[in-house]
Amino acid sequence: MLNSTSFMLTGNSNTSLPWDVLGLPKDSFSNALTKNIMAMLVWLALSVINGSMVHTFLRHSFFYEDPRYIMFICMVVNDALQLSLVTALYVASYIFRQIHASVCCLLIMTAVVTTRSTPLILAGMAVERYIAICFPLHYGQMCTVRRTLLLIGIILILTATPPISDLLITVVKEPPRFFESSIFCDHTLLFRDRSIYYKNCVFDGTYLSFVALTLLYTYCKIMLAARAASTGVASVKRARNTVLLHGVQLLLCMLAFVVPSLQAALISLFPHLSLEIRYVFFLLVYIIPRFLSPMIYGFRDERFRKYWVRCLTRRTGSTNRVRPALKANLRGK
Repeated sequence: MLNSTSFMLTGNSNTSLPWDVLGLPKDSFSNALTKNIMAMLVWLALSVINGSMVHTFLRHSFFYEDPRYIMFICMVVNDALQLSLVTALYVASYIFRQIHASVCCLLIMTAVVTTRSTPLILAGMAVERYIAICFPLHYGQMCTVRRTLLLIGIILILTATPPISDLLITVVKEPPRFFESSIFCDHTLLFRDRSIYYKNCVFDGTYLSFVALTLLYTYCKIMLAARAASTGVASVKRARNTVLLHGVQLLLCMLAFVVPSLQAALISLFPHLSLEIRYVFFLLVYIIPRFLSPMIYGFRDERFRKYWVRCLTRRTGSTNRVRPALKANLRGK
């Protein structure tokens, strides 16, 4: 459940109490420094990739008119926001034991929205490919920019509803001064009422099942279209592989909902490796899936790749031209 989100946000703890209270091992300074440097380097690399993709999208207006690329850039921005938030909180968890409850609430709710948005965006992208392959003559009428933006808005409303309801339940059940206190930033500590847990279990199970069935349906339909197609087989195969990669992304997203149980089992078997187990799950659940969006569209999509590579080479070329000019000016002086 979403305790996994709080685990990633607290970084070096998946518990509701600080290390010294629970008697859990602490990271040495060298290990903590290494882990944080690696997390920051991965964040920096992915931020450069995502930033260059957003820049490429914004520089070419014809991407604005294609629902496929609108959904893609929405995924990139969502991933960038989630990665930045999680990385910042991971690093901050080594510095601060407790933060203001209202600040923690804002961070947790934003992380929950971005985490839950990813599977629904994947489902929307899979449906777009399904319509493009199975209903090519009606694609222009069914997939419009207006409907794409409407779908993105619906996704935001759906994913924002559970954390907002968590907040409302907490406001009603907790004392008025609760949000003025300082707490260890954890989902279970922030939203403590048991009804929130059961509500989120029902919601997560329902919407993940919906996404999984959507991906399965679109993949099967595209597979049947690939067998029946006499022309444009290459595009059908690319669409099939794209939906298949969306399925892999969904499986990685679902790890965030099964991590707490699996992690607890592994830590009970290997308590001396508890910190390393937490760090590995942090990489598997929140870092590695962020590489898939650039790979699926940035590298595999020929049209976007052409303009993206051009944007990158132009930046590199401009940097190389500036350096000789600076050297010449320095020599002249």
